[in-house]
Amino acid sequence: MPKVLIADKLSPAALQIFTDEGIEADVRLELSRDELESIIGKYDGLVVRSRTRPDAKLIEVATKLKVIGRAGIGVDNIDIAAASAKGIVVMNTPFGNAITTAEHAIAMMFACARNIPAADRSTRSGKWEKSKFVGTELFGKTLGIIGCGNIGALVAERALGLKMQVLAYDPYLTDERAVEIGVSKLALDDLLTRADVISLHTPLTDKTHNIISADALNKTKAGVMLVNCARGGLVDEMALYAGLVSGHVRAAALDVFAQEPVQDNPLFTLPNFVGTPHLGASTREAQENVAVQIARQMSDYLLNGAVSNALNMPSVSAEDAPRLKPYVALAEKLGLLAGQLTSGGLTRVEISFQGAVAQMNIKPLSSAALAGILRPILVDVNMVSAPIMAQERGIHLAETCEEQKNDFDSVIQIVLEDETGVRELAGTLFAGVPRVIRLDDVVLDAPFSDNMLFVSNEDKPGHIGALGELLGENCVNIATFNLGRAAAGSRAISLLGVDAPISAKALAEVKSLSHVRNAYALKF
Repeated sequence: MPKVLIADKLSPAALQIFTDEGIEADVRLELSRDELESIIGKYDGLVVRSRTRPDAKLIEVATKLKVIGRAGIGVDNIDIAAASAKGIVVMNTPFGNAITTAEHAIAMMFACARNIPAADRSTRSGKWEKSKFVGTELFGKTLGIIGCGNIGALVAERALGLKMQVLAYDPYLTDERAVEIGVSKLALDDLLTRADVISLHTPLTDKTHNIISADALNKTKAGVMLVNCARGGLVDEMALYAGLVSGHVRAAALDVFAQEPVQDNPLFTLPNFVGTPHLGASTREAQENVAVQIARQMSDYLLNGAVSNALNMPSVSAEDAPRLKPYVALAEKLGLLAGQLTSGGLTRVEISFQGAVAQMNIKPLSSAALAGILRPILVDVNMVSAPIMAQERGIHLAETCEEQKNDFDSVIQIVLEDETGVRELAGTLFAGVPRVIRLDDVVLDAPFSDNMLFVSNEDKPGHIGALGELLGENCVNIATFNLGRAAAGSRAISLLGVDAPISAKALAEVKSLSHVRNAYALKF
């Protein structure tokens, strides 16, 4: 039974879902770092929000961990690179709190435009300063959205409902999508100079860190209003402070800060600043949504292999997972065969999908094949870590999809290029069972076994008898025996399934047989 640790406060609905799915879930809140490190090795899954930080050190001691689930969208607290290298899937819930965050951004705009927090404080103190808090309408104003993904698009939709003009800067926003959601796509500098209100909805990366800098604020209109309900670190807080003091920035509202929790910040001293303690996702509906969503995603992955909203692995729907499973097995076994037959430094991998399999989600299949190829030299590699490890080693990957070219319904072909040359392998499924159908230019029809022997030899009489006799003398029982040749008298290949691992002594004797070019003991 898979075991999951819920390390941060979460709706009880998540625990119920894990329990209903037959997954053991422990709720352990407010763990110290030492306590977390001491117990994480027992768990297959870890659920966090923003408090717990699965960094490289924690991931290193999480020996069983298969998946980290972030109940929310931001994953700044998770070392995704370390998780990927360890083969751990990292998931988030990008849609569970989208509406809540978008609504909070709109609320912050109104708070700035109508001086609501300052007016509230004044009124509560017994004053009636009606003329002091004259606001401005959002109607007819220009909103500049930086980052127009899911949440940014929801903010745009609501702003358009307020009859605002909406501009957007997002390098990944297509012209078609901009038209669809009703925004004008601009370069960042153009947006800064034209917007009356700027709202941030972009992840925190090296490129977006302090995207609202002193230089950026100098390009904005006098009287601009700024809202950040995305990630701390997008705004240079000291530059914003200077802009608010000078009056160039009319008002600003931040829900997120560079350092959290924050208790002492110069911005808090200013009457034209609104601050909230990271409330963007804090509604009852959002808390329930993200808890339910992450529990379902993690359960689907741990029980069925389905992958949703992963940041370091291709998605595999619950419907696709059973259909892909035998092809994943085929791709991985073909890759493992290829990896064990490769002796030089690998430089290029080309994976071709032919026939019906070419119409499927091929990304997981490519990852599975790569994992098999690399496993002979990288024992802990899996579908998550394989693409990263291949890239780190300068191995170029190419994928192609082709129509049916042969008598088989589906074929996966792998071409490897290393310093010794090129090797080609192809396989298919027969009654759902993976089989090898070609090695280089030799046609075969061989099922996989846990232990196998590969022999390349000259096609001469007596070889098969001599090989069988030698294996018998070494107490090696042959389960399957498949052979093929390129042409009569040329190179031949034997691929044998055996009941036990081939010993080093037996392998050396096979290699010494007359006409044998090479031999490999294989494990699957």
